[in-house]
Amino acid sequence: MTADRIDDEDPMERRIPTLTDLRANLNFRTPGNPAAARLAHAQTIWDLRDIAKRRTPKGPFDYTDGAAESEIGIARARQAFEDIELHPAVLKDVTDLSTSWDVLGTRSAFPLAIAPTGFTRLMHAEGETAGARAAAAYDIPFTLSTLGTTSIERVRQASPDGRLWMQLYMMKERHRSLELVDRAWKAGYDTLMITVDTPVSGARHRDARNGMQFPPQLTLGTLVDAAPKVEWWWNFLTTEPVTFAAVSKWDGTVSELLDSMFDPSVDYEALAEVRAAWPGKLVVKGVQSVDDARRLAGIGVDAITLSNHGGRQLDRAPVPFRLLPEVAREVGRDLEIHLDTGIMSGTDIVAAVALGARTTMVGRAYLYGLMAGGRAGVNRALSILTSEVRRTMRLLGVGALEELGPQHVTQLDRLSLRH
Repeated sequence: MTADRIDDEDPMERRIPTLTDLRANLNFRTPGNPAAARLAHAQTIWDLRDIAKRRTPKGPFDYTDGAAESEIGIARARQAFEDIELHPAVLKDVTDLSTSWDVLGTRSAFPLAIAPTGFTRLMHAEGETAGARAAAAYDIPFTLSTLGTTSIERVRQASPDGRLWMQLYMMKERHRSLELVDRAWKAGYDTLMITVDTPVSGARHRDARNGMQFPPQLTLGTLVDAAPKVEWWWNFLTTEPVTFAAVSKWDGTVSELLDSMFDPSVDYEALAEVRAAWPGKLVVKGVQSVDDARRLAGIGVDAITLSNHGGRQLDRAPVPFRLLPEVAREVGRDLEIHLDTGIMSGTDIVAAVALGARTTMVGRAYLYGLMAGGRAGVNRALSILTSEVRRTMRLLGVGALEELGPQHVTQLDRLSLRH
């Protein structure tokens, strides 16, 4: 038999498909809610970012997505999470899984909290109320920013049973900061987070190029950009005007607002003043060195957050995740260590816990979900992150957060010190 003869032959028996066969293979779904379908299709936080970019005007999206100067700091922070090696143990029974433990004395369902974010109702009209409600549903803390766009009392009203934290910028008018502290305590917030890496605003070039202002201005450029983003503008124009949680009004650029508020004189005396005025737990956010962590542990704060402000203040500042193991060795027995900046997956969260973090803070990851679909989008973001936490723990052979340790994670050295 020749090769040509073999090629001409069809070794498979064929038949005409029946209607029953076709029905078994056709999968035409009844059209449902397109927004829900869009969110369900997102499998990662990066997918939610893609949706958010399509649906949000350039100014608010870039404010969320961008960082300071050349944006090297945020790129390095994310790269640090990519540059890890995970070490699973096999033949472990992980049928039962515990993802909860105490964070600042109260049980949290996951080692995860929503970070404080400013201008949040510019990302989506639901703003902070969507984040607070979603956090309560997942039994994790929600942090309201001094530059949040929903009042302290309104967030509590939206989440009557949720765990709320208040973030504080020390303002030049010191009494205004202390008034916020008092309001937060009276509204049932249990933790105060004072941010200490903001003597002045970072150079956020995307915002300057976009002419990012508060409130947003309808110019020829924004109208062109808004054309395919009608839903955002409709929500913005038909809901109550955006106001700040702590600032009565402002008309100018974001950078001008920040520089008008931030107090470059904040020091340890100012921190002591806040400590004396606050009865609850106190967290200091923006720690970027072992020496500062050691000093703060010595004065008795309850927790520190290793953070370079999401790369939005000093570009090329130390990467918090790379600092984590040494800080944990130095002060981990004296206070809780929380980690912020660059977290985009549940695997990032698990790696942080393994290296000594008590909890982690997500800002952009939550805002991508918010921009992608309001409260439902935040739910989707938290669903993705918590599912990834569970899956990563099981694949590591770990049944509880207490079992995680440095043996599970190796930080690889892409950036090493030149001697």
